[in-house]
Amino acid sequence: MSQPAPPTTSGTATFPLRFSLTPSTAARTKIEREEILVDPGFGKKFTDHMVAIDWTLDAGWHNARVMPYGPLHLDPASSVLHYGQEIFEGLKAYRHADGSIWTFRPEKNAERLQRSARRLALPELSEVDFIESIRQLVAVDGDWVPSAAETSLYLRPFMIANESFLGVRAAHQVGYYVIASPAGAYFADGVAPIKIWLSTEYSRAGRGGTGAAKCGGNYAASLLPQMQAYDNGCAQVLFLDGETSSRIDELGGMNVFFVHGTDTLVTPRLTGAILEGVTRDSIIQLARDRGLTVEERDVTLGEWQDGVASGAITEVFACGTAAVVTPISQLKGPNLSIGDPDGPAGQITMALRQELTDIQYGRLPDRHGWLTRLDAPVGPA
Repeated sequence: MSQPAPPTTSGTATFPLRFSLTPSTAARTKIEREEILVDPGFGKKFTDHMVAIDWTLDAGWHNARVMPYGPLHLDPASSVLHYGQEIFEGLKAYRHADGSIWTFRPEKNAERLQRSARRLALPELSEVDFIESIRQLVAVDGDWVPSAAETSLYLRPFMIANESFLGVRAAHQVGYYVIASPAGAYFADGVAPIKIWLSTEYSRAGRGGTGAAKCGGNYAASLLPQMQAYDNGCAQVLFLDGETSSRIDELGGMNVFFVHGTDTLVTPRLTGAILEGVTRDSIIQLARDRGLTVEERDVTLGEWQDGVASGAITEVFACGTAAVVTPISQLKGPNLSIGDPDGPAGQITMALRQELTDIQYGRLPDRHGWLTRLDAPVGPA
């Protein structure tokens, strides 16, 4: 018998969810917290609280709460453990010079979480409830947002199927959570170009697969080739398309861009196998603001190789939430080497990175309305 599809709304169509608060009795002291914030690393330490919202097929989204950070209690038969029905997001909270706390384009993360949910047969959380869940966590753990240069509070919303059931169908019970981790500067010694490894044996995603969804399975599939990248002295792995093995898709966790000359930016088009990055979209807009021509189209490995050899491709970079923009100096692979391993970061690459981070940290005007304040009531700041 076929099962009813999960609803595509939050289950609270008229009013946003109301959150309860249970303060942690084991919250770190100010001194303990400040010791962590001196050198938090990335994804190693977590704040004192988390958000949780329940969903069931009958009741929709309900029981929204901020609670002490701690382990999840899952039945061994929970669907997520057997069928991988899981999605997640990643965004940051930034402390501006006046002490206020902001995040960057959270509505885009909310939209992507909804798209991922549709692809993984999970219920969709409304944009209002998504942003409010982040706001509620920062309201309690705002002191965890660091203030040093290039630091932030990394926010990880995620959704899992937690119904205890071993049949192969969409789960009727789901949990949505948000955890937060203070993040230090991604490049401790300044932004440095990286070498990346070309995976010729593995693909990140295939036609009709989950490449456009932000789900754990995509990242799990990238881990073995990522280990091969490390073994070959590279920081990241690059994947080709799964059909022809000739077109550039993306890195294990970042989109890729090519600078042609001084006036054109090229990035692989969204094919359904490439994650639609929020940073990618922002870079495209900022490049067009500068008068650059932006092309979203197929890019082949041969074009990359010939373009670097001829000088037509002058810069290559990757982008994503964690590192923002990362210059790429060289692509390595079996019997392949493109670029100069000691090459400098490109001028356009670094200018776009600087402009984007200046907007995120409030050092430049937010002319596109990308920033949302988290430590103030909803409405004009």
